[in-house]
Amino acid sequence: MMVSKSCANLFDMGSNDAFDFNQAIKSLPRVMTAPGIITDIDGVTSSDEDSNTSTTWDRKIIVANFLPLHTSKDQTNGKWCFAWDEDSLLLQLKDGFSADTEVLYIGSLKVDVDASEQEEVAQKLLEDYRCIPTFLSPDLQKKFYHGFCKQQLWPLFHYMLPICLDKGDLFDRSLFQAYVSANKIFADKVVEVINSDEDYVWVHDYHLMLLPTFLRRRLNRVRLGFFLHSPFPSSEIYRTLPVRDEILRALLNADLIGFQTFDYARHFLSCCSRMLGLNYESKRGYIGLEYFGRTVNVKILSVGVHIGRLQSLLNFPDTFTKVQEIEQRFKGKKLLLGVDDMDIFKGISLKLLGLELLLERHPKLRGEIVLVQIVNPARSMGKDVNEAREEAISIAKRVNLCYGAPGYEPVLLIDSPIPFYEKIAFYVAAECCIVNAVRDGMNLVPYEYIVCRQGTEEMDKCRGVGLELPHTSTLIVSEFVGCSPSLSGAFRVNPWSVEDVADALYQATDLSVSEKQLRHEKHYRYVSSHHVAYWARSFAQDLERACKDHYNRRCWAIGFGLGFRVVALSPSFRKLSFNHIISSYKKTHGRAIFLDYDGTLVPEASIDNTPSADIISMLNNLCSDPKNTVFIVSGRGQTSLDEWFASCDDLGIAAEHGYFIRWMKATDWESSSNVVDSDWKKIAEPVMRLYTETTDGSYIEPKESALVWHHQYADPDFGSCQAKELLDHLENVLANEPVVVKRGQHIVEVKPQGVSKGVVVEKLIRTLVNSGKPPDFVMCIGDDRSDEDMFESINSASSSNLFPAVPEVFACTVGQKPSKAKYYLEDTGEVIRLLQGIAAISTKQNKITHNQVSFVRPHEADD
Repeated sequence: MMVSKSCANLFDMGSNDAFDFNQAIKSLPRVMTAPGIITDIDGVTSSDEDSNTSTTWDRKIIVANFLPLHTSKDQTNGKWCFAWDEDSLLLQLKDGFSADTEVLYIGSLKVDVDASEQEEVAQKLLEDYRCIPTFLSPDLQKKFYHGFCKQQLWPLFHYMLPICLDKGDLFDRSLFQAYVSANKIFADKVVEVINSDEDYVWVHDYHLMLLPTFLRRRLNRVRLGFFLHSPFPSSEIYRTLPVRDEILRALLNADLIGFQTFDYARHFLSCCSRMLGLNYESKRGYIGLEYFGRTVNVKILSVGVHIGRLQSLLNFPDTFTKVQEIEQRFKGKKLLLGVDDMDIFKGISLKLLGLELLLERHPKLRGEIVLVQIVNPARSMGKDVNEAREEAISIAKRVNLCYGAPGYEPVLLIDSPIPFYEKIAFYVAAECCIVNAVRDGMNLVPYEYIVCRQGTEEMDKCRGVGLELPHTSTLIVSEFVGCSPSLSGAFRVNPWSVEDVADALYQATDLSVSEKQLRHEKHYRYVSSHHVAYWARSFAQDLERACKDHYNRRCWAIGFGLGFRVVALSPSFRKLSFNHIISSYKKTHGRAIFLDYDGTLVPEASIDNTPSADIISMLNNLCSDPKNTVFIVSGRGQTSLDEWFASCDDLGIAAEHGYFIRWMKATDWESSSNVVDSDWKKIAEPVMRLYTETTDGSYIEPKESALVWHHQYADPDFGSCQAKELLDHLENVLANEPVVVKRGQHIVEVKPQGVSKGVVVEKLIRTLVNSGKPPDFVMCIGDDRSDEDMFESINSASSSNLFPAVPEVFACTVGQKPSKAKYYLEDTGEVIRLLQGIAAISTKQNKITHNQVSFVRPHEADD
């Protein structure tokens, strides 16, 4: 095993006076670059006594596009100044970790730092803030963030497609290359500081979706979580992305993937199913995707707010003053509030149109209600943002002109940055908050509003609110916002329907105090218990659970570029090489060879399933060796197999998973001893026919012993759903019949009890033993779930008293995947080459034996 260390000093550029990184980081980084299990590094060992007295450090590495810092430059001395951004989610999530957890942040600064200053800034950030900056060049930052992230991923993830050139940017390969380059820079920074067998890495949001691949390539066992804060679109939208597979496979290199809502997770799972052919399972409340032997866990939990931070701002003196100012200014009026980024997806214009319709329909509300719309600065650039701003300003002016009066404007549009405490003050004063986004990943505005309406004792005293008065709040929330499912007491609206928005506004202004109180209390219970620390703690716990088996498996790195992935297998699982099997093959005297057909001798996706001339020749060479007993063990019917292998006189065939057996061409077919009445088919076939009629692309394969319903050509999601329903249906109607119903890869099969490849292989071996020909060499090769029965049967038989002596056993699966077999071959090509190699040995030995028998002297013949 090769083990290398990553650079221990982040700033090791050959300078002798570089920062001593060992003093800042509690343990040296270690990087695994090859499969295996780390034990001792560079000969450093620890005794039991040492291990008992050593301190275990818990360290989390948080990776995001931007660091949670405010940055400015002192104009007097030209030095950079930094301060924590107390409102940053990345900073707040630390409250979910234990007190002794060390947290490192990796990300970019929101300012451009000159190259000559970068080393000094990096040292200061690491020493004072435990932050590691990724200095992207201005050109790369523009292409990466403002280009690919904001102009291509962000619109797509919010269901906006570039239908025509003036409505969005078409895919630009150069921008994607910038995205790749930026993600690699982030990965390099992580590798510089990580201790691979102790640290946890938590990557945030769509800017860094390729990061898991770069990290997994360098650190096969890295403990890696990813959380997507934005929506994940439906497969119909996501599949339009030209690099869709690369991003999906990159995400699957994480151990845990988090989403805000079930809808987003469902869309991701659907994409994995439709584009990569992966299926997921839910076990004991956890959703998992099997991906090359690794279980990629999927977590669904929305982000919360930091209650303490909001309460501290509520008690801020400037907040008291601002609240009093707002309440005095809008005294006697019902204050409605909207707080949104200037973004085409936030629905600001639709909200204003809803207010306009409300005032048109209900003249009595004119002069009584005011909507304060706070517009946060835009996070991206482009003409669409400018158009959205101009449209909102235009509608606000129109509403004020039509329905305003001297001293009264129904819309107050605040289109300039304001301090956060002022937003808090508006939350406190507003009777109703409306979030009308047409698509938003989460949106914490409703949560912040609820906490602020709950207030504090100091705030209540400032406002002159007695302790006996109830706290109230009213929310109007778009159906397309991530927080909507958790706010069951809110008025949910379709933002595209102006009438829905106007009706909700009217109902919100007409609620009784008691109903407002009930809705508020319901929401506050949820928000106060599902805060940001709860979210972070829950994610960290699930990440720890997802990574607990990392060092119990051997990791193999396969694939190139963004197609890279790690296959996690049992430590005893290894590739079956010709040199490994040859010595055993030569020295043994009785060999039993069992071969699956589809997916083993011919590719699973092959249109023509007929065996090639090379396969027939190879099988005949194997069968010609008197030491060999060779069987094809297949789920296919006896008619097809009999026809395909008609030229193989000595080949044994077990058809329909062993229901029919033929030892060689000259012998008759034998039926299973478990022959049952086929009346069950009269029950099962009509049910299967019903599902075939309602599932386009499915079909029924009738066999003499079984019925199989195939859905590989149906819609992946619908076919899988129908297969589950069919399985339940058949199990119910066939409960009293002597058959079993099983679900396989794209199939649902009904067959008699006691019929499987495992049973038939055991029967064949027992027959050989009883006939005085016990095999001392057993080889079994297969590729799918039904072949696992063969591997299990052979493994258990070899350790039982069935054999007079323990045989050499080679159970081999096709493809690197979790299996009961101890060996694997990559594909059908390797299977054929291995079998041809051992067949050549048999042919050579037969020729030598034949020549020895033929070379006899004449007088020896007379004798």
